Amino acid sequence: MACVYIPVQNSEEEVRVALDQLPKDASDILDILKAEQAPLDLWLIIAREYFKQGKLDQFRQILEEGSSPEIDDYYADVRYERIAILNALGAYYSYLGKIETKQREKEEHFILATQYYNKASRIDMHEPSTWVGKGQLLLAKGEVDQASAAFKIVLDGDHDNVPALLGQACVEFNRGRYSDSLELYKRALQVYPNCPAAVRLGIGLCRYKLGQFEKAQQAFERVLQLDPENVEALVALAIMDLRTNEAAGIRKGMVKMQRAFEIYPYCAMALNYLANHFFFTGQHFLVEQLTETALAVTNHGPTKSHSYYNLARSYHSKGDYEKAGLYYMASVKEVNKPHEFVFPYYGLGQVQLKLGDFRSALSNFEKVLEVYPDNCETLKSVGHIYVQLGQADKGQEFLRKATKIDPRDAQAFLELGELLISSDTGAALDAFKTARTLFKKGGQEVPIELLNNIGVLQFERGDFQLAQQTFEEALGDGIWLSFINDEKKSFVDAAASILQFKEMQLFHDLESNGHHVEVPWDKVTVLFNLARLLELLNKSGAASILYRLILFKYPDYIDAYLRLAAIAKARNNILLSIELVNDALKVNEKCPNALSMLGELELRNDDWVKAKETLRAASDATDGKDSYATLSLGNWNYFAAVRNEKRNPKLEATHLEKAKELYTRVQEAASGSVFVQMPDVWINLAHVYFAQGNFALAVKMYQNCLRKFYHNTDSQILLYLARTHYEAEQWQDCIKTLLRAIHLAPSNYTLRFDAGVAMQKFSASTLQKAKRTADEVRATVAELQNAVRIFSQLSAASNLHIHGFDEKKIETHVGYCNHLLSAAKVHLEAAEREEQQMRQRQELARQVALAEEARRKAEEQRKYQLERRKQEDELKRVQQQEEHFKRVKEQWKSSTHSSKRRERSDDEDGGPNEKRRRKGGKRRKKDKHSKSHYDTEEIGEMIDEQENEFEDADINYREPDAQINDDDGAEENAQGLLAAAGLEDSDVDDRTAAPSTISRRRQALSDSDDDDEPLQRHSSPIGENSAYLQDSDGEVKDRGRTNEDFASDDEKEN
Repeated sequence: MACVYIPVQNSEEEVRVALDQLPKDASDILDILKAEQAPLDLWLIIAREYFKQGKLDQFRQILEEGSSPEIDDYYADVRYERIAILNALGAYYSYLGKIETKQREKEEHFILATQYYNKASRIDMHEPSTWVGKGQLLLAKGEVDQASAAFKIVLDGDHDNVPALLGQACVEFNRGRYSDSLELYKRALQVYPNCPAAVRLGIGLCRYKLGQFEKAQQAFERVLQLDPENVEALVALAIMDLRTNEAAGIRKGMVKMQRAFEIYPYCAMALNYLANHFFFTGQHFLVEQLTETALAVTNHGPTKSHSYYNLARSYHSKGDYEKAGLYYMASVKEVNKPHEFVFPYYGLGQVQLKLGDFRSALSNFEKVLEVYPDNCETLKSVGHIYVQLGQADKGQEFLRKATKIDPRDAQAFLELGELLISSDTGAALDAFKTARTLFKKGGQEVPIELLNNIGVLQFERGDFQLAQQTFEEALGDGIWLSFINDEKKSFVDAAASILQFKEMQLFHDLESNGHHVEVPWDKVTVLFNLARLLELLNKSGAASILYRLILFKYPDYIDAYLRLAAIAKARNNILLSIELVNDALKVNEKCPNALSMLGELELRNDDWVKAKETLRAASDATDGKDSYATLSLGNWNYFAAVRNEKRNPKLEATHLEKAKELYTRVQEAASGSVFVQMPDVWINLAHVYFAQGNFALAVKMYQNCLRKFYHNTDSQILLYLARTHYEAEQWQDCIKTLLRAIHLAPSNYTLRFDAGVAMQKFSASTLQKAKRTADEVRATVAELQNAVRIFSQLSAASNLHIHGFDEKKIETHVGYCNHLLSAAKVHLEAAEREEQQMRQRQELARQVALAEEARRKAEEQRKYQLERRKQEDELKRVQQQEEHFKRVKEQWKSSTHSSKRRERSDDEDGGPNEKRRRKGGKRRKKDKHSKSHYDTEEIGEMIDEQENEFEDADINYREPDAQINDDDGAEENAQGLLAAAGLEDSDVDDRTAAPSTISRRRQALSDSDDDDEPLQRHSSPIGENSAYLQDSDGEVKDRGRTNEDFASDDEKEN
């Protein structure tokens, strides 16, 4: 018996406390511990014992009292025990938060655990046990990275800390790093070989995740050796037994699951697997109980997802799709990605598909395909959804993919064939045949529906013999064989009752004779299709017996009544047909097919009032949605408008407009469906347009119908089209259309007669024109000749009385055509003469136009030459001016160089200016002014010469209407050109009184010729250029005055 001893304060006595006899009220123990100031480790021992005994309130009371502020103050020096108490409380609340299912209470427990761990850290922040506790708390909260950081803090200080190793192993397992987790578990086991069995459980789970199933099984079995009641190990071993998919393994696994459930009834995983087992055994009550319990005891997302999935499957199998959808949705919400658990997505897609939510179902099935892209069932479901959404091409794509993945899936080929019926009957038939072959190879019975579909497709393709064989294969043996094959009619003579469409005595006689007359319900449709085939093969007697056989066993089969009525109608027995349709209406008085057929029969019986009421009732029975009933009502309005009685224009227009409205409604309804092809609607609508006189729309409607439904190869519609052209007086189009029809039906002599009439009418209308060309008359002659030839052929044929033509009428047409032909020749001669005169007038006008055009071109050429000559003269003048500028520039450069050489020679010889140079600076200044004076004189002479040359150029090149008489303007222009050419004087700024215009220089030259001679002789640098001196008198005068000033200055100096 375990006991603890509490020392009595200030005494050697001790209080003995038996741990197995702890009081229910922990206050007694707390009073002793406080009174005797017992060590804190005793507090921990007693609290742990309460926990082991399941007395959690006492456990929490002792630890909370041991961590109170009073205790902290009294035991301030005791660090480790205080930290241990706080960590125990933190671990306790971490556990409560981990197992709590309600989110609010869970968060409250985690907050308390965090507070206790933080308080422990304030006592000693480096305590490893506190960090391990924090790591466990973070792991329970799902904060894996922060938990790993906490464990690593401990492991950095102590690599062999077993709790930290186990915590880090859990972290790595949750991260999916099973190899790293396994190494940490093994390392913990090496450090502390006496670890609890749960450590080996972790090793087994890592082995299982790594695919090492044998070693995982060994680890789990070792756990059971150490702890025979370890529920997790039992569940793990049970799952491994169930994975074998063998009867023995499944039995062993369920035994282990049951044992785990008995040990601990709240293990969610065991509950889920037991629920899965009972689902397959059909015990849905147990499934619901177990899954609801599992949902109540766990908060683990994947586990809850499995529980919701089991519950959804149970309701799904019972047909409660609303609840099943809710639980499938709940299962989906508990998983993050489809890869974690994909089955609820598939189940949810099935339920949504059943409820008609195709787009949501498609979304879920596509998620299944992300995980299992080759799952044939999902591919078939997706294909079916796309068909329902109107995307048949995508549906075919997925079904074809399913057939490629599993070529032995007969159901996939069957669904593919059903999908292809509307678009490609040949491919649909091949798919059905493949499915039939696969069923036979698999030893399965071929479904009757599949054989019926094959027979119908063969029937539509015209393979009547194959279709009959397929229908007979689907029917198998039965009483019907005696009516199908003549050789099997030995025991019954049905010939007497073939024409008795309502006679059922035959089958009563067969039963009285001991024959078994039975038609299984799943073969009725096949039997009806076989009868329809026999009817098409002109075996209406056998077909009528099969229809009556169906009615004998199933009197409410309306289609059989209607087919019997159709047979009677084909034999022109209208009254019997009406009686049979009335029998069908007794079964269903609002059957639109029966009402439409009755209205048509009444119309043929000339009972217009009843026919209208019946057809209107047929249309009202389907709220105007039955196209055939609406079409029949439109036909009634059309016939009412065009019948041969005395017509009322207003009433006729009303009937035609109503017929057009009804036909248009049927046409619009048929155009939106690939299953309905109603060319008669287009033809009738064109008839209405024709009757209304709207020939353009009638032509367009006939042409569209001919192209859309008959590929332009129906002679009857071509005849309708030709009639419309004829009434619209479009003779050429009428003739062309009739010739096309004759090409398609060469034996139809009516078309030839119509063509001859059209040619005759065209010729007559052309000859009646006030103005006609020769080409039109020639075409008329050709058409008349063709018409005569056609009527002659028909006349020869009518002699044989084969085609029923009136010979006299044809001869009348021939005579009329010959008459027109003779008249056409006269018109042709007149037209040719008029055409010749017109041609001559046109030729004369053409020649006049050509002459006028030639004159105009000559005038334009002359103007062009004059303009071009002006441009060439202007260009030549500009080039000559440029050459003259270059020449003047060269002359100026050569004269400037020669004057400079003369000045240098005078200086060297010591001429008259030598004395002035000796007199000092002023003399040198005068020399400078003298030089400027000479330069100015030279430039003036050059300008005069340039002016004369420009005047000559102006005289030679000026225009007659632009004479230049202003000499001053020309001189200024010349000076500007010199400046532009770079010939201006660089010393011009140093002159004191230089004249500004050429006219002033000319005036100076005329006033003083004699006075300048000494100066000319004195000015040696330019003495040789007499031409310049004669043109620059003004400048010479100025230089004379300047020399006088210089002389007076010399005298003053002397």
